[in-house]
Amino acid sequence: MPIASSDVYAEMLDRAKSGAFAYPAINVSSSQTLNAAIRGFAEAESDGIIQVSTGGAEYVSGPTVKDMITGSVALAAFAHEVAKKYSVNIALHTDHCPKDKLDKFVRPLLAISAERVAKGEEPLFQSHMWDGSAVPLGENLDIAEELLAQTAAAKVVLEIEVGVVGGEEDGVVGAIDEKLYTTVEDGLAMVEKLGLGEKGRYMAALTFGNVHGVYKPGNVKLRPEILKTIQDAVGAKYGKEKPLSLVFHGGSGSLLSEIREALDYGVVKMNIDTDTQYAFTRPVAAHMFSNYDGVLKVDGEVGNKKAYDPRAWGKAGEAGLAARVVEACEHLRSTGTTLSK
Repeated sequence: MPIASSDVYAEMLDRAKSGAFAYPAINVSSSQTLNAAIRGFAEAESDGIIQVSTGGAEYVSGPTVKDMITGSVALAAFAHEVAKKYSVNIALHTDHCPKDKLDKFVRPLLAISAERVAKGEEPLFQSHMWDGSAVPLGENLDIAEELLAQTAAAKVVLEIEVGVVGGEEDGVVGAIDEKLYTTVEDGLAMVEKLGLGEKGRYMAALTFGNVHGVYKPGNVKLRPEILKTIQDAVGAKYGKEKPLSLVFHGGSGSLLSEIREALDYGVVKMNIDTDTQYAFTRPVAAHMFSNYDGVLKVDGEVGNKKAYDPRAWGKAGEAGLAARVVEACEHLRSTGTTLSK
């Protein structure tokens, strides 16, 4: 199927919230990881979200180019082409973009989508994230309001972050302290500024102890009940049940019970990067170790072309990542929910 249209993406998100499931949002940084992610969604019969970060976009453009727009456009063009061969809907998203990169990343990509929409086409990406967690809440929401007007005009969904995710991702570091927990006051301020859809569609990454990086299950102290408290407060004020579409960041190391609880409170998208990176690399490492004398020309020998051919170990990596996406769909209850069925 083609990359999800704006209307299809909106339906995906609505169905997720009403059905208490979420889509894995898989970070990719190459054609191989993108292919593997789509394969995983197809095997799980789940629609899904593929996303690229600022660092990932730079990487895709080539190490001597390092241009986020070039990498983003190239990856999106590739995705638009290969997705046609699969039976699930895939949405494209750009991940964490801090203030100092808005003019180099999100705003230029929005301009491209606006041009496409003006010509009767679909936007290049279906959603973009503005990460204002490092600036004061007032400034965060002011920028979000400005971007929301632009995303709405380009038929794109905006994702914002209210609160702070601890740990480090693409050079953005969040302290692990009380700011990891979004307050009811923060949530109400967000809705007062951005509305509940009438100004444009957005998703909110409210934080409840989330931390980027690698952690063993139980080491991350999540409080999913915070999401319910904020949903209830906003819902009571505006007369709506579960009014917010929420995003779960920093999910590595989370207990399945915590993930499932967050789904019940309105999470429709969960970012997965650390786990899928390992899922891709682990089979590659196994291939190298088990084919040591084939991938290397040891003691003057010639090695084994079939072993060091990048397609050999690349297929192993793709299979590992795809399997982890299937697992993520099961955890997030999205297995078998594709709109195409």
